[in-house]
Amino acid sequence: MYDFDKDINRRHTNSLKWDVKENELPMWVADMDFETAPEIIEALHKRVNHGIFGYNTVPDTYFQSIQMWWEKYHHFKMKKEWMMFCTGVVPAISSIVRKVTTVGENVLIQSPVYNIFYNSILNNGRHVLSSDLVYDGKAYHIDFGDLEKKLALPQTTLMILCNPHNPIGKIWDKETLERIGALCHKHHVLVLSDEIHCDITAPQEEYIPFASVSKINQEISMTCIAPTKAFNIAGLQTSCIVVPNAVLRHKVNRGINTDEVAEANSFAISASIAAFQKGREWLMELRTYIEHNKQKSVAYINEHIPELYVVPSKATYLLWVDCSKVCSDSIMFVDYIRKETGLYVSDGQEYGENGKQFIRINVACPYQRMMDGLERLNEGIKSFQRK
Repeated sequence: MYDFDKDINRRHTNSLKWDVKENELPMWVADMDFETAPEIIEALHKRVNHGIFGYNTVPDTYFQSIQMWWEKYHHFKMKKEWMMFCTGVVPAISSIVRKVTTVGENVLIQSPVYNIFYNSILNNGRHVLSSDLVYDGKAYHIDFGDLEKKLALPQTTLMILCNPHNPIGKIWDKETLERIGALCHKHHVLVLSDEIHCDITAPQEEYIPFASVSKINQEISMTCIAPTKAFNIAGLQTSCIVVPNAVLRHKVNRGINTDEVAEANSFAISASIAAFQKGREWLMELRTYIEHNKQKSVAYINEHIPELYVVPSKATYLLWVDCSKVCSDSIMFVDYIRKETGLYVSDGQEYGENGKQFIRINVACPYQRMMDGLERLNEGIKSFQRK
């Protein structure tokens, strides 16, 4: 029903992703090359046609649309009083770091992880403490001994969880989330769960909200959710913070209001409501298309570039690719490929020191565009190996 093969020219549109040279193909930042759901566009047209764009309130229907979606599709019943509007997941994370931790304290992450986590921690004068995910050459797992040792440090007061995990595309299971929650509670560590990628999973897979698995998790958690990743509307600046604990919620609420990131622009609310009320069919078709792209890209790499290994994933539209048989420095490697072929992908070191032999590739684009990128990657690697 929806045309995800449509080739849309995004150049010269002030696009962060596409502000590149004419010969370059960007497959880096987590931003899709698909038009958003027509139902969202229709809602935005209706809002534009009204013609007045003054200050906005956040209506109950905004929160109700999120409550309905999470209860129906993620099996988690959220109360309205737990929920707060914020202009984005990243502003929410930075604000929460400032409000619930003190300068000099440790904020624990699990590297390799979304690079902006580092900014939100370091720019606010806190220390990054990583309990690195363990890579066995095929997949990742948590070293719970190391995790507990670092959570037990008196200076560790907050853990930022990525659920599902970017860049590795892992969906954390119930047992793992429950265990993380129990350890954090034991050592008096709060959990900030970034769940922005939750709706981009393989068609038969489901993510599990961190706060849904136990009463303990609920009481110590602050969850950031948004329609922006799944519906490709990041530029509309909308997200929701869910905090069941009343005392913690008061702190978070004061933080986002002090930081002035709690007010909606004239399009954020209309787009969000349309996404959650009317966007399910579009999203399901999108997930099927992305899964097809992921499978085809893995097959291409296995056949034509067997030196690379794509870490299996059940979430996100990102490929996390092990390049250790080709290079030891992903920064130099992706720079070479970009100069030689025009393909622009992310170097793994952005996501932590233990990502330095990986690259991240965004395959949320029309199939033919993705194949162009894979052929450029093949060409670039062959050239890199000859030099």
